Amino acid sequence: MGRIVTINSNKVQRSLDTRKLLHKKLIEVGFDVDYEYNPEAELIISIGGDGCFLQTIRDYNLPNVPLVGINTGHLGFFPDISPKDIDIFIQSYLEGDYITQELPLLQAKVTTSDGCCNIFGINEAVVKGDKSRTIHLKLDINNKRVQNFSGDGLIISTSAGSTAYNYAVGGSIVDTSLNVIQVAPISPINTNAYRCFTSSIICSHDSIVDISPECDFENSTLVVVDGLEYNFKEIDNIKLSISDRKIKLLRTSNYEFWSRVCEKFLNF
Repeated sequence: MGRIVTINSNKVQRSLDTRKLLHKKLIEVGFDVDYEYNPEAELIISIGGDGCFLQTIRDYNLPNVPLVGINTGHLGFFPDISPKDIDIFIQSYLEGDYITQELPLLQAKVTTSDGCCNIFGINEAVVKGDKSRTIHLKLDINNKRVQNFSGDGLIISTSAGSTAYNYAVGGSIVDTSLNVIQVAPISPINTNAYRCFTSSIICSHDSIVDISPECDFENSTLVVVDGLEYNFKEIDNIKLSISDRKIKLLRTSNYEFWSRVCEKFLNF
């Protein structure tokens, strides 16, 4: 059996054209190519934007196989390769001229009256009210009550997710070399009954973040992990922590986090 590469792309025409070209070039240098997940593959290539990259991780059930992204989307924070640089990428890969970045996953353990469910994400978990309503949440960190939250919701993100939804609501950008959990409020409301932090909270990697909806909201709470909504009935609590599971992401050898941040957000 030859060396196998799996390609996953979205349905945008530019992505499909890129997939066709990439397939041809990989075959020319001796690779076998699959479009379905193959545990024997040595590399998974996602063609699209950040959303497609996250979808690939979900579709392939958090694979142990290294992933790399070719960006045909907009921001492209995870996808490292431009379609015009496919030849350079293939040559660099063959020569081992790349780095492997391991990104720890966020684990959300949702406990309801029916039992427990574990959900994993690479960016963030969002706890918010359904139908865009204000929600009241109790927030504990390491078994210590931190606040009684009132507002649109809370975002719990990894360092990798700090540049996503977390950043959009005013959370801090965190270097991915720092393994932390960040809790950012979405439109917090401060009243006599509810006192909320208006800035994000950054916790150590071994912290346990425990969120419990008040009883009136146990059936109207949404859990959204990396953009995918989960509806639960009678939520007791949601415990969030950094998992031992990791995603392996291939980066170009000249990748540097803050250079990428400046390129994507400040255009230099």
